[in-house]
Amino acid sequence: MDVILEGIGITRSFGGLRALSNVNIVVAQGEIFGLIGPNGAGKSTLLNVLCGVSPPNHGKVLFKKRDITGQKPHSICRLGISRVLQTPRPFQSMTVLENVAVGAVFGGHGRLKGISAVNQAESTLRFMNLHEKKDFQVGSLTLQEKKLVEMARALASNPEVLLIDEVMSGLNPTEIEEAMRLVRRVRDMLGVTVVWIEHVMRAIMGVAERVMALNYGQVIALGSPVQVAQDEKVIEAYLGKGMGATGTGR
Repeated sequence: MDVILEGIGITRSFGGLRALSNVNIVVAQGEIFGLIGPNGAGKSTLLNVLCGVSPPNHGKVLFKKRDITGQKPHSICRLGISRVLQTPRPFQSMTVLENVAVGAVFGGHGRLKGISAVNQAESTLRFMNLHEKKDFQVGSLTLQEKKLVEMARALASNPEVLLIDEVMSGLNPTEIEEAMRLVRRVRDMLGVTVVWIEHVMRAIMGVAERVMALNYGQVIALGSPVQVAQDEKVIEAYLGKGMGATGTGR
């Protein structure tokens, strides 16, 4: 497989708390790669390391075999790695179109200006089925729509890798199904590699091709969704010792 993103021996501590301990991650180009684990497992910290928000204390990050360890988030974004936050952080005073145009202006391999940035934003909103809301103030949108705007802003930066952090939290079953289809479309139609944290197990197990499970900052399982879902260490991490196979259906 062609590796596009790699973390080697990633260790990250905050004071006396070790959030990640010697984590290795290898993501293939064109893959949907899932990250799971209980709260506090280190999943978001790993994404923060990969996109430059939180540089590792030890280890390195490679993007297309290039060492990007320690680079600033905006520099990494311009190389082709964009991040979708778990909690949407739009510019409330701006319209949907203006919010998405920000991604086109400040991200991507070549920053766009003026009408080019607007055109890129409009194209992205059409892809997200949000174009009819382009002139709405972001504050008037539903939670799902705000999450879509957050993803649209990241996609407008023209990434090769999209890091997604729990876009389905707070969504109802119908919205979850729509979000699952969207993640597939991002990969299949735009050719973007996806690294995706998600607590909605049926979603990530139904979309991701490989899944890595973290617990207490360490990798406890890696493989296909079926393999990881049946791993005793994963079951124990979510349900506690002694549950065994009785918990696999939850």
